[in-house]
Amino acid sequence: MKKIIVVLFCVIPATFLFADEGMWMLNNLTPKNREKMKELGFTISETELYDTITPSIKDAVVIFGGGCTGVTVSDKGLIFTNHHCGFDAIQSQSSLEHDYLKNGFIAQNQEDELKIPGLEVRYLKYTRNVTDILLAPVDTIVDELERLTKISELAKQLQDSISKGNEFIEAEVKPYYNNNAYYLNVYEVFKDVRMVFAPPSSVGKFGGDTDNWMWPRHTGDFSVFRVYADSANNPAEYSINNIPYMPKTYIPVSLEGYKEYDYAMTIGFPGSTDRYLSSWGVEQRIKSSNKPRIEVRGIKQDIWKEAMLESDEIRIKYASKYARSSNYWKNSIGMDRGIESLKVIERKQILEQKFTEWLDKNPEQKAIYGDALTLIKEGYTDSDEMKKALTYLMETLVYGTEIVRLSTAAMGYDIHESEENQEKYWDENIEKIYKDYDPQLDKKVLAAMMKLAKKRLPEIFLPLIYKEIDKKYKGDYDKYAEDVFEKSVVPYPDKLAEVFKNEKKVRKLDKDPAYQLAKSVREAFDAAYVSVDIFQYDIAKGERLFFAGLKAMQPEQDFYSDANFTMRLSYGNIAGYIPFNGAWYDYYTTQKGVFEKYRKDDPDFDVQEDILQLMANQDFGPYAAKDGQLNLCFISNNDITGGNSGSPMFDGKGRLIGLAFDGNWESMSGDIIYEPELQKTIGVDIRYVMFMIDKWGKCGRIVKELRMKN
Repeated sequence: MKKIIVVLFCVIPATFLFADEGMWMLNNLTPKNREKMKELGFTISETELYDTITPSIKDAVVIFGGGCTGVTVSDKGLIFTNHHCGFDAIQSQSSLEHDYLKNGFIAQNQEDELKIPGLEVRYLKYTRNVTDILLAPVDTIVDELERLTKISELAKQLQDSISKGNEFIEAEVKPYYNNNAYYLNVYEVFKDVRMVFAPPSSVGKFGGDTDNWMWPRHTGDFSVFRVYADSANNPAEYSINNIPYMPKTYIPVSLEGYKEYDYAMTIGFPGSTDRYLSSWGVEQRIKSSNKPRIEVRGIKQDIWKEAMLESDEIRIKYASKYARSSNYWKNSIGMDRGIESLKVIERKQILEQKFTEWLDKNPEQKAIYGDALTLIKEGYTDSDEMKKALTYLMETLVYGTEIVRLSTAAMGYDIHESEENQEKYWDENIEKIYKDYDPQLDKKVLAAMMKLAKKRLPEIFLPLIYKEIDKKYKGDYDKYAEDVFEKSVVPYPDKLAEVFKNEKKVRKLDKDPAYQLAKSVREAFDAAYVSVDIFQYDIAKGERLFFAGLKAMQPEQDFYSDANFTMRLSYGNIAGYIPFNGAWYDYYTTQKGVFEKYRKDDPDFDVQEDILQLMANQDFGPYAAKDGQLNLCFISNNDITGGNSGSPMFDGKGRLIGLAFDGNWESMSGDIIYEPELQKTIGVDIRYVMFMIDKWGKCGRIVKELRMKN
């Protein structure tokens, strides 16, 4: 298993808790949690929810790919997740001849289900508290770097004892409660995952960038995959002889719908939150992370979007990359807006003042926790400018330009390896980039990124190659980019492959302009990273002590850990909300909104004629709501974040009513603070999912697999 990445996880103090706030560990629910869940309408037993011996809901929820959630809905390994979670897979199988992004994909029989190389699904086997095992040996260590290094070593030993030598078992130790606790999560890893059904993007991404992070929504954000296993029902590499996986349990699908204030619950793998981030940390997030990201990605996305609108080939190649970039670009914009409107920094400062006053009244506690806020404040304020520079460097040149990524991947190619290993490395690390790459487009991006980096980065953080470029090209970065793409072999797979056949030519790659650029960027990045990293250990220690101090200050309160991409539960109810004075948003949408938003030839709001006709006919069958309309999306006050995409949304009986796919605009500061009156989870109604599968896709075999409850 990979080494532990030390992340500053944290919790929000219970002073600010509301009953339905929090991303709770299923095996750590408090009496207050259970009482509130029942009060809201939860009716099933705790063992039906989570158990390590008998099958439970826990066994049906999966990690889908590298950053999403999915849910098992049949005894043949069928997985429902979001369209945007399956987007990479859909895009990877698309071409001008088979444009599954535009037209959708339907496997009308098992043989037509498409293998997706590299896609994995993980089932959680169990979670175990290993805090005592890891913290007892470091009890006397004062230095935070030394402490965390020792914990990392012990965690790796524990992980290796479980998963080393077995590629289908993954053991992962992660920190919780700001590094005050550690849990071991063990997963079964399934590597044969195939695509079964995907609606066209006109449904799966209806609303596009315009509606992203917005309510009301009318998006059919779902896709369907299947997990395969060997003949003994064990995880296996892809094989034509594999059979559909028989899971421990699967979730029934409810066609009953919901009413306002009905119980709603999500279970998934939320990525990360910083609910306990200090006022200084919030300021740094705004100025040194979000602001640079917004500026850089806005410029890059405009270049990409123009090219995508002009060429279907480029649209297919860049669709997934554009969606990922745009998602966090808009998230950063919304987060900054929310932080300001909710006065988050001021609220954090009030808490910090209360903590200081409590310490002053308790000398014994001050001796233990007294350095917490000083460590945090100095760590953030002293690293602000360096953090901003690091973000600009990453966004412009490290990740903003694909030529740097390609060159870095090419540098790892070893011509002395066996032919089999060379082919494997090429396919997994180089060819996968070329597949969705356009050199002429990247040339435009490189020039734009070079200009912006020069403008925003202090001289000390600029890659050294700028001195040579400025001397030779007199600041003409368009000309520099032109020369790089004319003289380098890296942007062209046939040229690079030819070089790798000749050792003499390989030795000359150091003089390739793309190699020289990538090496210089990497050196600048490493130096910037180190300059920021030295402050992280003081921050980590301060935030660890701060959280522990808050628990001591409020011993009667329940705390939940920040998200860290491990299984969490959130509970609440379905309801509308008031976004601003004088306005009211209802809790669901119907097909009527598609017609209201429809604009022919608009990439965000165009819809195929046959889908419009289906909706106009209103033959919704068993998927219609009681008023005869087709409900498309709904909102609840479940507490989610990135990683929850694809999370099943359950009713009080543990039945599937939808798939979470987004949050509303007012929730964009939700990673830092939860606002119960405004923060909403947006889900696609499972009846809309079934309507598209059955009525549009005419895929009755999927319908027959499901356990549907009327």
